[in-house]
Amino acid sequence: MVIQILAAVAEAERERILERTNDGRIVAMELGVKFGRKPHSKSAFFWQLINQNQSEKIALERTRASRATYFRLKKLETKQKTSEIEY
Repeated sequence: MVIQILAAVAEAERERILERTNDGRIVAMELGVKFGRKPHSKSAFFWQLINQNQSEKIALERTRASRATYFRLKKLETKQKTSEIEY
């Protein structure tokens, strides 16, 4: 019986926390707060190299970033190009 009461209290508390965090997110979105991962500090330079069709090796040597960052930005570029194509 005590366990059931504690479980009910815990569930109610989880619901209150969820409600407060959702309200906070809504207010933040209305104020223009951006959510998610921040762009890489060298992404503008990466975009230039990618648009110039520079090789992966050259881009990585010039920016001194990881291969994962390069391919993440390259993947993002291809997604943007495919979304621009109108069917």
